[in-house]
Amino acid sequence: MSTIKNASGQAGAMNKRVCITDTLKYQSFDAEQQFKDAMQIAGIHYSGGVIPDGKLHRFHVEGQKRGSKNGAYVFHGDKYPAGWFQDYKNGISQTWRMDGSRCIPLAVQKQIEAERRQREAEQRKAHERAADKAAYIWRLTKPPVKHSYLAKKRIQPHGARLYRDALVIPIYNESDQLINLQFIDSQGNKRFLSGGRKRGCFYIIGDLAKRILICEGFATGVSLHEETVQRVVVAFDAGNLLPVARNVRELSPDSDIIICGDNDLSGVGQDKATEAALAVGGKVLIPPTPGQDWNDCLTGDIQ
Repeated sequence: MSTIKNASGQAGAMNKRVCITDTLKYQSFDAEQQFKDAMQIAGIHYSGGVIPDGKLHRFHVEGQKRGSKNGAYVFHGDKYPAGWFQDYKNGISQTWRMDGSRCIPLAVQKQIEAERRQREAEQRKAHERAADKAAYIWRLTKPPVKHSYLAKKRIQPHGARLYRDALVIPIYNESDQLINLQFIDSQGNKRFLSGGRKRGCFYIIGDLAKRILICEGFATGVSLHEETVQRVVVAFDAGNLLPVARNVRELSPDSDIIICGDNDLSGVGQDKATEAALAVGGKVLIPPTPGQDWNDCLTGDIQ
């Protein structure tokens, strides 16, 4: 370690860590902007302000359901800017420190690590509670005689069941354990169990086959299966295509994987499908008409 002498020529105390930085003073807005840039790169879209008080703050992730606060961050804005952020819905979590600082004081490192461990423990408990609730509700479901969502999408249930007035789709992890449920009402509104895990989890339609299709929504998955008779894996949203594709590749290393993305006007569906395909050596299939998914395309539904 380098020894830095003070103005009198005496060496500084050796029991203190020396932190060499490219710049000795940080403008707070620079650190906050880097922090928000890191969020953006990780896939968490947030345009609000960042409070540098070292406390937990929840926020709305842009592009998610209005009024939801699935985002969270802790930002330490002192001379060693650092923190973490998370998207609870998509399972994105990352720690961060500002560029230009080669070390962070041990006390700050310990605080960040303690917060991370506490966050992960709380998330595990929430996942366990949701899995227990999913099992309880699933036992109370019954086969759907009819449901307006199935009629609107022109599909058969393919394992979906009814709970009260909602269509229920079971969600399994890579160990084939029921860990969450998706509920779809008569208007097509969708929700999951609060606190339940979704990242990397899926619903499978059809028997194991050499070729496996992966898509976003349940109706899309059913339409693809009914058209192709291939196994289809439902990932439930674009952000989950990549982790699901990785799990499918690990479970079926010799299968051909095709990511059947949505043709979103925003381009998100296409981008996420391409990203997932590249990660697992798969192919991409996108509907030809902008604004459509494969259910729209295969059933002739014009949006």
